[in-house]
Amino acid sequence: MPAPLIWLGAAALGLYASNELNTAYLKKKGIIRTLPGDKPANQVHEPVAPKNGSIVTCTIYGVLDHTGIWNDGKIYELNGDGLIRSISPNRFLSNRTGETIYVACSIDGAVLRSKRAVKRAQENLYQIRDYHLIKDNCHRFIAEMLTGREQDVTSFSDLNEFLHAFFQETISWHPAKVDFW
Repeated sequence: MPAPLIWLGAAALGLYASNELNTAYLKKKGIIRTLPGDKPANQVHEPVAPKNGSIVTCTIYGVLDHTGIWNDGKIYELNGDGLIRSISPNRFLSNRTGETIYVACSIDGAVLRSKRAVKRAQENLYQIRDYHLIKDNCHRFIAEMLTGREQDVTSFSDLNEFLHAFFQETISWHPAKVDFW
């Protein structure tokens, strides 16, 4: 029985190593400046208030990220069971290891957002998708809500590249200044 645990550990380690390499590449290419949890040297990384249509994320076990769309103090997300729902910031962090919500910003700290993404998420609210960790996950959901079309986005790195192209900005993830209830 220990063999499956070893394989699972090896897979997690491989995913982590791959993610670290891809992150270095994205930073070198100017696609991202900071990721959730980064403490940029010699830079003020002030918390920002999410705005309607902003992209938010939290970390899961320091390896994965979960994303959603902020609107009126709630977050639209594609849950792991395939349900598109609107939840509180507390619920967004619930059962995940991250304690902070981060907001996608430009390098000068301006919140990146799309009102059309909110409208599309509202139109899809309570629909069920065939959730798959790679093929149809929260990151793909975000990209589709931004464009209104299916996108080839599978990972958080892919989403960062997509956000960079969509907003024509270098992405900097700032801690969110939110009220929790």
